[in-house]
Amino acid sequence: MRWCVSIGALLVAGAIAAGDVAGIAAPDSSSQLTDAKDNLSSVDIELAIAVDVSYSMDLDELAVQREGYAQAIVSKDFLQAIRTGPHSKVAVTYFEWSASSDQKIVIPWRVIDGPESADAVAAEIMKTPVRRGSRTSISGAIYFAMPLFEENPYHGLRRVIDISGDGPNNNGAPVTDARDAALQKGITINGLPIMVKEPSYSTMDIDNLDLYYEDCVIGGPGSFVVTIKDRDKFKEAIRSKLILEVAGRTPEHRIVPVIEKDPGVPCLVGEKMWQDRWGR
Repeated sequence: MRWCVSIGALLVAGAIAAGDVAGIAAPDSSSQLTDAKDNLSSVDIELAIAVDVSYSMDLDELAVQREGYAQAIVSKDFLQAIRTGPHSKVAVTYFEWSASSDQKIVIPWRVIDGPESADAVAAEIMKTPVRRGSRTSISGAIYFAMPLFEENPYHGLRRVIDISGDGPNNNGAPVTDARDAALQKGITINGLPIMVKEPSYSTMDIDNLDLYYEDCVIGGPGSFVVTIKDRDKFKEAIRSKLILEVAGRTPEHRIVPVIEKDPGVPCLVGEKMWQDRWGR
């Protein structure tokens, strides 16, 4: 499974990305200037937080989700995780998504390197008005996130898209196409499926959203899923997920339910449900 890539492999990948490998020739004077510039913008991770605001999310879920991210960013455990990295700083952007053409950046790329910068990001998240949008396009969120990594001025040892959502993809390109395109660019995708309500046909829910995320959404070295099934543990789950991502770790235990046979969740299940219901 993708989520069980060893921490050792991640550390080796980080060392290679940082150029910390014996036997590399000493740079010339021009490359030293480039290296000095790169060091100013080097971070341990470039993290794009992609947050579902589709109408299937009720207003309470939207509020708790936003509070969860804001509180996680300022938590002492998150800040401690940042300090364990070689650069002791991370670059974060936070955007909301729904349909394939509906994404809004709430927090442009910012560096978090301590309590002051974390407080500023959290405050900006909380002051932005809550909004909602139609349809659910996980693929649209992934395609939107990919160029953000190319456009930002930071250089991370890892690039990660953190996607939270409460339903399968039902709009835009197939989610597996978007996932595979991100993986080709060296971007890891982690998932936070939200399953705090009973599945409803009216909101295009599915019973096994956690397995759908594992089979169809996440990918890349160390990718994992953290499932939220208890509304009271919503914020705790968000905090735990961010800490794992920043620390470059994977969960010690399997997060999604263990079953005896391959669930074989169809990755076009959301599109089929929409077609069956609306005929388009």
